[in-house]
This record gives sequence, structure tokens and C-alpha cells, in this order.
Amino acid sequence: MTSTSRIQLNRLALENNLRYLRTVIGEKVVFSSVAKSNAYGHGIEQFVPMVERCGVDHFSVFSLDEARRVVAVCDPKSRVMIMGFIDEVDLPWVIERGIEFYVFAPRRLRETIQVCRGLRRRARVHLELETGLHRTGLEAAELPEVVALLHSNPELVEVAGLCTHFAGAEVVSNYYRIQNQIQVFHALVRSLREAGVTDGLLHAACSAAIFNYPETILDMVRVGIAQYGLWSSQETRIRTLNRSSGSGVIRNPDPLRRVLRWTSSVMDTKEVAEGEYVSYGYSYLASRDLRLASVPVGYAQGYKREISNQGHVLIRGARAPVVGVINMNMMLVDVTDIPDVAVGDEVVLIGVQGDIEISVSSFSDMVHNLNYETLVGLPAETERAVVERPLPKRTLGI
Repeated sequence: MTSTSRIQLNRLALENNLRYLRTVIGEKVVFSSVAKSNAYGHGIEQFVPMVERCGVDHFSVFSLDEARRVVAVCDPKSRVMIMGFIDEVDLPWVIERGIEFYVFAPRRLRETIQVCRGLRRRARVHLELETGLHRTGLEAAELPEVVALLHSNPELVEVAGLCTHFAGAEVVSNYYRIQNQIQVFHALVRSLREAGVTDGLLHAACSAAIFNYPETILDMVRVGIAQYGLWSSQETRIRTLNRSSGSGVIRNPDPLRRVLRWTSSVMDTKEVAEGEYVSYGYSYLASRDLRLASVPVGYAQGYKREISNQGHVLIRGARAPVVGVINMNMMLVDVTDIPDVAVGDEVVLIGVQGDIEISVSSFSDMVHNLNYETLVGLPAETERAVVERPLPKRTLGI
């Protein structure tokens, strides 16, 4: 191991997740794998080829730099869609390579037409419609200008899709807001069709929406967190897996399996006498004689400092509590009650070891983070490798 920790991606878990998600969305719906933010921390270069081998050929990213990385490793026949930032100077690169991208302002459409005219190439765009998120998207009042630009430049712009994004489909408190967005989206689609715009694929559903608002499963879905084996929220997990019957609540087994496993190793061990303070400051006082193991992972490697004196890792199939303040590049764990811990022993930060599991949520929840935040905080330079490991019987948390 050349880096201080390693991430393994389980191809069998991914295959399991994609099979299940296909039963949810149906066979004919286009599945767009959301690989933004370094494939949710899994690593674009490792994840994209792996998901392609499972039959996926459409990828959604946020920005040009992510698109470059996907294009570098994906099959030439796969489609890539940029949902967010592209600098105007980079539009020629995007258009020449047939990469699809969102148009969320008339300005972007005018820029696109100008570049296409110079390149003598046609761009494939998705019109993002403002339906109530109020982040990015074409306002209803801007659509006449957009329609006029499309009608006057049919040889330069192809509308590959119409889309929107929901304002928090993972929690029930947003129910009425989401319902209003659904209605607004379909009304805007109708108005564009009546204006003669050929709309391509309709897409609105993310991971949460395919479970909580199945009516939003249209021509394409953009699935992020669920393909990686995690739920967008505990609410979504509970609503999906639990259903009422005459005899009570039926709890179905969790069909998703976490793809990612994060490990390190014991760097050293040390004896600490009762009454001594451990690590920086005075946050942890040894209440007995201790044996500690140092692990070369700290907040610079994605293990949050806020989990100091709260987190756990797995060593030799047992839980070892984190003690003292988590350092920039190191943390200490109490192995007093775990026999024979030695330098080089595997340390599991996320994943299964023996019969015990540490889930993403087991430490995300302690610092009030979303599981998304924990995953995307894993440094890009951490080693990543694709493996095939038997699936655990179940996963805990989200």
C-alpha cells in the first residue's frame, strides 16, 4: 500500500444495485450514472469503466473537468452530459466531442450557436427548466427567446432533452413543493411542444425521486447515491423498505449494497499509563493503562476531526474506539481489549470485517453530515481499486 489508506470498489455490489434499480425504473428508461464529484468519492477513473461493464452507457457530471476525466476512460460510444459549469472558452471542446450539456440561460444558448456556427458542428443540449428550485434553469418568461433561437438555428442546435431538478425529494417535508414542481415541469414541456420544440428525453428523477415520486420516472433518470449502494435519506429507506399490512409493518431486506470499502493499517502501537492525556490538548484522559494503535489517516484524508473521541474503526474483527483529537494525518484508537494487534494489521474505516460493519452513516450522523458529504470528502489521491468481494448479508444505516 503506497498511500496511507485504500479504497476498494466492489463490482459485485454495483451489479447488485444496478439490477435492483432497473426493477424500480423499468427496462426502457435510460439510466444516467451520475459520476460528479469524483464519482461521489469512488473515483471516476475506476468507477466509470466498472459501471460500463454493467451495461450503463450514459454519464452525468457537473463540470468540464469531470467530463474530460470521464471521456478519457469511457467507451467512445457512451454519452456524457454536463449538468453545470462550462466556461465559454471550453464550449468548442465540448461540442466537437459530442458531449451533451445543460442550457439554463438564454445567454448559454446564444454562446452555443455562435460557437457552432464557427465550428460548423451541431450541439446537443438539454434545456433545464426552472420549476421552483430557484438555482439554475430557464424561466417561463425566457422560453420565447429560447424557442426563437432554436427555430432560427435548427442546423446548429439539437434539443436532446428537457429536464429539471427537485428541491429535496428525499424528505417528506418538501412534498408540496415537489408536487408543484412536477406540475410546473409538465406545463412548461407542453408549452415548448406547442411552440414546435422537439424535446428529446424528458428527465427529472434523481435517486430519491425514483422511490418517493415514481411518477417522475420519465424517459431518463439521473441516479447518483443509490447506484453506490446508499440511500438518499433514512426517510426514503424506511418508506421504501417498510410497508403496512393487516398484521402490522412488513420490513423488507435492504436490496442495496455499499460499493465502497475504505481501509488503512496499523502504523505503530504504544502503551499509555493511567492518568496520562492522549493526543493534543486535554480531550482524552486515560482512565486505565491503555494500549493504543496509531492509524495514518486524519482529517486531511477525509476522517473528520469532529469525530474525535466518538468514532470507531475495525481491527481484527472488533471495534476499536477513536481516542483523543484526530490529527491532520493520524488518529489513535484504543486496542487494549483486542489481543495481539500488530503493525500492519488492517484497519477498516468503512466496510465489513468479520461479522461487524461500519457504515457511512455510522460516522456521518455523528457530525450531522449527509452520507454524500462523507464520500465526496475522500481525497482523490487515495488509492482505489476494483475488487470482487462476496456481498454481506445486509448493510446497516444509509
